[in-house]
Amino acid sequence: MRRNTPIVLLSVGHACVDVYQGCVAALLPYFIAERAYSLAVASGIVLAASLLSSVAQPVFGVLTDRWAMPWLLPVSTLLGGVGIALSGLSGSYALTLAFVALSGIGVAAYHPESARVARIAARGSHRGMGWFSMGGTVGFALAPLMVAAVMSGGGLSRTPLLVLPALAGAAMCLPVVRALEQRRTADGSGTTPPPGSDDVASFVKLSLAVVFRSIAFIGLSTFISLYVRQRLGGGTAVGTAALTVLYLGSTVGSVLGGSLASRWDRVTVARWSYLVSAVAVAGVVWVPGPAVFLFVALTSAGLYVPFSLQVTLGQDYLPSRVGTASGITLGLTVSIGGLASPAVGALADATSLRTALAPLVVMPLLSWLFFRGLPEPGVPRASLADGAAARSGSGAVKPG
Repeated sequence: MRRNTPIVLLSVGHACVDVYQGCVAALLPYFIAERAYSLAVASGIVLAASLLSSVAQPVFGVLTDRWAMPWLLPVSTLLGGVGIALSGLSGSYALTLAFVALSGIGVAAYHPESARVARIAARGSHRGMGWFSMGGTVGFALAPLMVAAVMSGGGLSRTPLLVLPALAGAAMCLPVVRALEQRRTADGSGTTPPPGSDDVASFVKLSLAVVFRSIAFIGLSTFISLYVRQRLGGGTAVGTAALTVLYLGSTVGSVLGGSLASRWDRVTVARWSYLVSAVAVAGVVWVPGPAVFLFVALTSAGLYVPFSLQVTLGQDYLPSRVGTASGITLGLTVSIGGLASPAVGALADATSLRTALAPLVVMPLLSWLFFRGLPEPGVPRASLADGAAARSGSGAVKPG
């Protein structure tokens, strides 16, 4: 297998998983239209996808730190797709929540192991991790278009068709896992000890920054479709366009983050991106007219510049617990914000969507504050990747 092939396959596979997180927000207008859900009730669906995922991802991270579990990649991909595929088949709200939660668990199981494998495949490169992260954002971006195409003419009864990306993604995982195992055996990396010591205090600050960033992005992705429709008028197409712009901007931010980190350190790049994001979110909330689309794009790009950088920073702060670090920084980045969605929805029901979205302006500023106190780790990237490869191959329990 060529040098860049594994990271390309992992990036596409990442898209096939994260498309299901994008599907949750994209399906909300259909649940509201067909089942007459209020905004608060509909946002409970986002909560169902996020709650178990937020709790489960650190658990899966701990497990992958102790044992190599490459089989999680295809299995979790399928689980994420099956849950969304079943979510529209029953009119029962409880069953809908259960199926969406099942998908969330699949997504949770995928991220810690895939981030660890991707760091090995990228050989510690920020650009490589940027491309891997971009795969997830592409999945987000394609979700509203895919949902709109599948739901057209059939509504929620056609959700079983949404399982197709999961089948493709699971198939792409297999050759990557096999190729990396062959490379590990050829390099003899199984004897390399994990380098560095853990910087728990910095990791906690990083995690808090991730939480506030997640609240901002998930809050916008949950309600931006309805908000832009209210602001500009028009039908479902206008809302779908806004959600697509939000997700496409995130793909630009992911790749840009890796490129910028090759010239400046990751902490500095993340700090500036959060300041830009705060201004952009304010523009989404208060600037009138079609300019809202420009600010939506700037917001998503700004919030996603730190996306892959936070993953590698977390791995460098916790070099002996790469799976745990990945589960929190990569997984919680796209899940924990859903825990705040019901509160945003309830406030919107009581006041207006603009009033409910206004507090999101503060979230990037809080992330910026936590990044101000973070150091740039000095762990050599190549050594970290070799150490991660050793843990992946040995499957041994590591000392705490």
